Amino acid sequence: MGFFDGLLGGRAADFDSGSAATNSIQLTKRHQQVSLTKQDAATGHLRINLTWRMRTSDIGGDQRTSLFRHPFKALKPAEVLGHGQSMVNVDLDLGCLYELMDGTKGVVQPLGNYLGDVNSPPYVKLSGDDRFGSASGETIYVNLDHREEIKRLLVFVYIYDQTPAFDRTHAIVTLYPSNGPRIEIGLDERHPQARSCAVVMIENVKGELVVRREVKFVYGFQGELDRLYGWGLQWGRGYKTKVE
Repeated sequence: MGFFDGLLGGRAADFDSGSAATNSIQLTKRHQQVSLTKQDAATGHLRINLTWRMRTSDIGGDQRTSLFRHPFKALKPAEVLGHGQSMVNVDLDLGCLYELMDGTKGVVQPLGNYLGDVNSPPYVKLSGDDRFGSASGETIYVNLDHREEIKRLLVFVYIYDQTPAFDRTHAIVTLYPSNGPRIEIGLDERHPQARSCAVVMIENVKGELVVRREVKFVYGFQGELDRLYGWGLQWGRGYKTKVE
């Protein structure tokens, strides 16, 4: 069992639009932010979802196919399969550092069972802990009807235990506002030794709620993300109970 940190104590046009069929916004290095306020999406519950799939090459070894034996199969793109406990031992967790307007700071995450609350401070709640990358993934809900009380939220992903594997997963964090298209941030950059990634910042900028892509990988855990963004919390080692 490994160890790491557990808590003790632009503009609306800046995005790449998806097709009408997918109805999504892709936040990229080139276009990093979008305003929920300008999209009339700064009310209701904002749903933030983490899903991931393992690369086929890491599940079944070398998947190269002979052109002579299977000429048509070799032209088919490699399939990426959802993974289960029997295939890999990677546990990606979704978390959120929060800072409220009154100065209150904290974290919502599976580790330590800091699940938050959607109807009272911090107005952020984690639905549960998905240990094996199921189709539904992990979800955080943010009550934007209390947006005036929220200063900033940093959504992050970290690997709980075992070998760092961000470079072997197809991880996507998707925001589903109450109105308008969903917002997608892919974690496709190759940082094989990273254990945590700051994915997206949701910030109240003079009354405007702005979503900004971060995608900053670090080699430590939540404490290192805290130092990077100046949250100022105290951290210690944390563990999860084993799954039987």
